[in-house]
Amino acid sequence: KFDPLKSWASVSSMKFHSLPFSFGKFLGKHSLFLYTQHSYFPFLYMLELHNTTFRKQSTINIKGQLFELNRPKIMGIINCTPDSFYKDSRQLKIKDIIKTAEQMIIDGVDILDIGGASTRPGSKLPSVKEEEQRVLPAIKELRKEFPKAIISIDTSRSEIASKCAEHGIDIINDVTAYNDDPKIIDVAVKHKLPYILTYNRNKAINTNENISMDAIRFFSQKTKELKEKGLNDIILDPGFGFGKTLEQNHELAKHLDALLPLENPILIGVSRKSMIYKKLKISAKESLTGSTVIQTYLCFKGAAIIRVHDVKDAQQMINLLYE
Repeated sequence: KFDPLKSWASVSSMKFHSLPFSFGKFLGKHSLFLYTQHSYFPFLYMLELHNTTFRKQSTINIKGQLFELNRPKIMGIINCTPDSFYKDSRQLKIKDIIKTAEQMIIDGVDILDIGGASTRPGSKLPSVKEEEQRVLPAIKELRKEFPKAIISIDTSRSEIASKCAEHGIDIINDVTAYNDDPKIIDVAVKHKLPYILTYNRNKAINTNENISMDAIRFFSQKTKELKEKGLNDIILDPGFGFGKTLEQNHELAKHLDALLPLENPILIGVSRKSMIYKKLKISAKESLTGSTVIQTYLCFKGAAIIRVHDVKDAQQMINLLYE
């Protein structure tokens, strides 16, 4: 059985290039042949080609229904918070949340991601009661208004995840990688919900560390633990902005396809983040173009889900790439 950690570790210091497609025909019509400057690795890993994007797992199971990931899906961000880093995403009133969700659905969103606790640097975590009061009424109303919508809860707390699961959420999005509250995995297993696993060590990553290799080690260990607990539908989030320097974020983006051999769908969340606006020396409000460029690049690198503030723009980008 292919071991991505061992295989990638042996060549981690070498630069990868893709041979011209015609050279790889002997490997099969839809294959890519990888080599380094020093050696050939014809069996390092066989990647399936689809519109120049490589994905191994093309579905996840959401409550018994297969959710296709043949082309990137859009997750729309709805922050039920007063302090999220991007002010225009803050929605505190139920009527505004419903209005925002409705517009996202019109614009082509595939998943609504509801969060009640800001994760921006320096933000204060609300009490469990306060977070519940922010998200639970919203989820109840969203499920009532949009019964077919796929809804994700962005929380690191098992109590919140459990109550939201009882009211119809479909996915758990935990940016802490269950470090803060391991019981959140029990909720996902009990309700058979896909779990978004974020590359977040809850501390700064050594700048001398090969960020892609560290991500592979992290995900390999964590997915093994989750599968042993009975959780099979796992989505990987590289965690752009969580415990990483600006340079590490961009290095991780550059080598996102290094995660593909792990055979789990990849979700990316770069929308209007500091890795874009700080590099361009602009504000979050001015970073839509930069966000779209990076999202496009990461789709070609294998992203299966893109988490965005601006659904319409993301949908137009995907339509141009895949239609």
